Amino acid sequence: MAGPDDELELLRDLYERAPCGYVLMHANGLITLVNATFCDWTGRARDELTAGVRFQELLPIGDRLYYETHFAPLLAMQRTVHEIAVDVTCAGGARLPVLLNGMLVEEPGGAAESVRVCVFRATDRREYERELLRTRQRARESEARARQLARTLQDSLLPDELPVIPSLDAGGAYRPAGHGDEVGGDFYDLFEIAPGRWGLVLGDVSGKGAEAAVVTGLARHTVRAVAAESPRAADVLHRLNGAVLRDRSERFCTAVYAVIEERPDGSPPRVTIAVGGHPPPLRVARDGAVTALGTVGNLLGLLDEVRVADVSVELDPGDALLFYTDGVTEARGDGIDFFEEERLAELLARSRTLGAQGIADRIAEAVVEFQDGVPRDDIAVVALKTR
Repeated sequence: MAGPDDELELLRDLYERAPCGYVLMHANGLITLVNATFCDWTGRARDELTAGVRFQELLPIGDRLYYETHFAPLLAMQRTVHEIAVDVTCAGGARLPVLLNGMLVEEPGGAAESVRVCVFRATDRREYERELLRTRQRARESEARARQLARTLQDSLLPDELPVIPSLDAGGAYRPAGHGDEVGGDFYDLFEIAPGRWGLVLGDVSGKGAEAAVVTGLARHTVRAVAAESPRAADVLHRLNGAVLRDRSERFCTAVYAVIEERPDGSPPRVTIAVGGHPPPLRVARDGAVTALGTVGNLLGLLDEVRVADVSVELDPGDALLFYTDGVTEARGDGIDFFEEERLAELLARSRTLGAQGIADRIAEAVVEFQDGVPRDDIAVVALKTR
């Protein structure tokens, strides 16, 4: 059975060879006692450390400032501090990452206060934290590259600028879903078919990512290629349906295609519209009345034969047309309410005095704002307004 002397020796050895460093110092940081573990870790002799050295002098300049401005004041206010991460400078100049737990206590007799500090090695933990930070940084850089790639790819699927149509003002807006780190399936294009004739297509390919982008590019270029050969708007969508079916990507799309024809007398143009499973465009008159145009036909890319029909309308001065994807009307505001057609019609009526680009931007911005600044789906909008 161990006697009192043995227990005392055991306690002394537990102090000296503890799995953590012990440092006793005055409130100003002057070291008065250290254990062997701390000496071994730092490579410094006990006599050196207790010969007028302040604990903060063992810290690099940045950690020394942190000690003076955070550790010491917190200790004075709370009397204890826990898990303060600093580096201790060893005898050879190397830095030892440690965690400090400190306690401010009164010395026997109440003559002064001293600070008792436990020092825990944190080499592995600090390396883990640094690696975690490096991993997060790499992830942020990867996300930034993904967003840039998605933005570049998406830009290639949208026109650089819209052509000038003598009797119409045109404007377009696109907002990607989320933070724009994945290419979406919404697209639009406005192009000249022949003198006095233009084609406008706006559509939405199912899904997102590279496969959707391939079908989006196919749809846009197919419409351009067949527009000159197919004078009827419905024929263009029939040809687009066949192209999507032949792609065998298991993607489908919705689209609205319009043929814009200048009239010889210089009055506002005639517009012929065909709709393939897509929200029909809206017309707002000068007096604010809003009507939907076109007959909604089948989705494209699912059936060998689709039903789509031409609907022609002659615009009046002051009229505006709005083409849009379902990312507008199906936008969710609070997880329950949708933006819906009625809200869109009211906003379009209020925006009718703006130019075409102003209308497109206002619609897109309102939908994004409705979703607290983060769209849940892509948004594509094209506005036309008679001059």
